[in-house]
Amino acid sequence: MYQSRIVGLGHYLPEKIVTNDDLSKLMDTDDAWITERTGIKERRMINKDSNEGTASMGVKAAEMALKRADVSKYDIDLIIFATLSPDLYFPGSGVLLQDLMGMGTCPALDIRNQCSGFIYGLSVADQFIKTGMYKNILLVGSEYHSGGMDFTTRGRTVSVIFGDGAGAVLLEPNIEGYGVKDEYLRSNGSNRDLLRIEAGGSQTPTTKNTVKEKKHFIYQDGKNVFKHAVSNMSDASDQIMKRNNLTHLDVDYLVAHQANKRIIDATSKIMGIKDEKVLMNIHRYELK
Repeated sequence: MYQSRIVGLGHYLPEKIVTNDDLSKLMDTDDAWITERTGIKERRMINKDSNEGTASMGVKAAEMALKRADVSKYDIDLIIFATLSPDLYFPGSGVLLQDLMGMGTCPALDIRNQCSGFIYGLSVADQFIKTGMYKNILLVGSEYHSGGMDFTTRGRTVSVIFGDGAGAVLLEPNIEGYGVKDEYLRSNGSNRDLLRIEAGGSQTPTTKNTVKEKKHFIYQDGKNVFKHAVSNMSDASDQIMKRNNLTHLDVDYLVAHQANKRIIDATSKIMGIKDEKVLMNIHRYELK
């Protein structure tokens, strides 16, 4: 059986930097309030006067990944696009990226698993490669959050957290034993009300009232999201280490979802991983 490995990495961020002080001019908040709760100092956001979007940011990240891997876009067998902020309700951003890059008619699929989208996408790609069905898979994660957030005091628990940007990886088979070793996935739909967009789907279609009542903005129960994030991230990490006969002492680095410094700190503490082994760039992201 093949082992899948990442052979190319790409990333893209909009040029516009939005600091905590910038947000304090739009809502009742300040740098101290945001930093204490999230660890974030600044984030990148798309300039509203530009033509950038979820798919176009993904294109730039994908082009970098392909260039670094020295692989042609025509050799891509499958596109997996992870996003919760697609350009359109349908078709998916994966086929939009395919068209923008002129990649022909290779299959493309979107994954809508929010914060865990990249991990789900990685698992899907890994299985396709292991079975030998596809050889070169382009996995893209891209989010245009700022286009759909409430930049008022009412929405500050969400709007101070998220920014815009994209990342991409190219995966291919490797028979030498190096690559993706294992993935552990799970979900719990009973907590769906803790972090959601209430309107816009078939359950609550868009109406004048849903727009007026701001039901199309992201809602978050911050306290309970924090609790579940810490317990599930630490437990999921523990589960995958156990089934691979590893302990926290074997971990060289913990690379966690960069959403909240307090969540990452609490998770690493439960896992017994020292601070110097925890990679974090949540306060400020530098392009390199």
